[in-house]
Amino acid sequence: MEGRILLTARWLVGHAQGRHRLYEDGEIVFEDGEVIFIGHGFPGEVSSRIDYGNALIGPGFVDCDALSDLDTTILAYDNQPAWKKGRVWPRSYLEAGPYEMYSREELAFQKKHAFATLIRNGITTALPIASLFYRAWGETPEEFQDAAEAAAGLGLRAYLGPAYRTGNQLVEADGRITTHYDEPRGLAELDAAINFCERNEGAAGGLIRTMLAPDRIETSTAELLRRTAAAGRALKVPVRLHCCQSKIEYDLVLAQHGMSPPEWLQSLGFLNQRSLLPHGTYVSGSRHIDRPGRDLEIIRDAGATIVHCPLVSGRHGNAIDHFGRYREIGLKLAMGTDTSPPDMIMNLQVGMILARTMAGSVHAVRSEDYYDAATIGGAEALGRPDLGRLQPGARADITVFDLDRPHLGQVIDPIQTMLLAGHGRDFATVIIDGRFVMEERVIPGVDEAADKLRAQKQFEGVMARYPQRTHGHPAASGIFSSSYPVERAGGAT
Repeated sequence: MEGRILLTARWLVGHAQGRHRLYEDGEIVFEDGEVIFIGHGFPGEVSSRIDYGNALIGPGFVDCDALSDLDTTILAYDNQPAWKKGRVWPRSYLEAGPYEMYSREELAFQKKHAFATLIRNGITTALPIASLFYRAWGETPEEFQDAAEAAAGLGLRAYLGPAYRTGNQLVEADGRITTHYDEPRGLAELDAAINFCERNEGAAGGLIRTMLAPDRIETSTAELLRRTAAAGRALKVPVRLHCCQSKIEYDLVLAQHGMSPPEWLQSLGFLNQRSLLPHGTYVSGSRHIDRPGRDLEIIRDAGATIVHCPLVSGRHGNAIDHFGRYREIGLKLAMGTDTSPPDMIMNLQVGMILARTMAGSVHAVRSEDYYDAATIGGAEALGRPDLGRLQPGARADITVFDLDRPHLGQVIDPIQTMLLAGHGRDFATVIIDGRFVMEERVIPGVDEAADKLRAQKQFEGVMARYPQRTHGHPAASGIFSSSYPVERAGGAT
């Protein structure tokens, strides 16, 4: 569609005077990828009008830790401890020589498949995250060139950059968790990532932006983090580093450097307003860490953003303590999916439940607090006042949430209904930069059923190789448990 396009629905989430607001029977008009009007009674001429009826038109979600993988969480969901079940490389696998378990073609497919899934869930801006467990080391610029092509083809707004590291956790023969370092390799990967940023920033008419993505704090050396911080400042791109996400990580950093993860980052001059830190769960003074300190205050004072991923944390029995308190002390909060399904609404729902449970109070957080984090919070973390909100001058990244789905029940407030009973599959239409990238749940050029079959076959190939990179190299049957006894054809079990 070309020219001015006017959309209307029963409800519209517009933005004015610094915050979201609901417009009953509201109208939005956009042209050339930019919003030009929000409100009622647009006075100008338009080339197209679309009425979505009983629906909620809102801004697209900004996913700062967006799943771009065939998620391996299912392999660990009921198979613990992680170090015994292939989630940490055994030293024997490292010494045998780690290798890529996916081909370039397979990696390109999984990115495109994941990106389409993000769009189906109302995510319009994504910073991809994938596992390095099955990689030879870090990610490669070549696969991210393929990712850029996939994102541009689908119309997804993406911040891309290959993950890199100077170290990797290992499980020794006696079960101890240690870290193996190869700093020259990691620094070479950083140089390649910088080159990727320089070549791709602003590609596809600005739809493709870049970021630097050192993988995890416990697999990074001081030199890697210093150089990354300097490159991030020079390139003016976001820098994402997984931090404060596990007890093992916290203890390793404390043992190696005599400081907590945030204290160490502060000492290196790493933290600033472009720093994105998933997950911010294990911090001083929390129920997880019996150690006094100012971890949260350090992050807050640097202007860094915690990327909150409540679904993956909750699955592992963890939660930040708690979302309402983090907001009250002035921390910047954005949202990430990080795991399958990459359903932002499910993350908001789980986040609300965990926050109220941790606080022991229904007053700890409200629906709009989480909705803000998934829209405005992510946009502000990226320094993008033109994203995460619908107001004149913003990019036309728009979602249409169908309020007529029977499972949603009754509506007194559309955001509250979304966070009470909705899920990502309730998005009917997604528009990114003024382009209709999904209509009536259909993404042009994507065969959802065929891609699902291909993904399953590809995933089973990784499962078959899992014993090679699992402590003690047990058979696959010893790694992956079954919920109940399985009876197979012919009487085999």
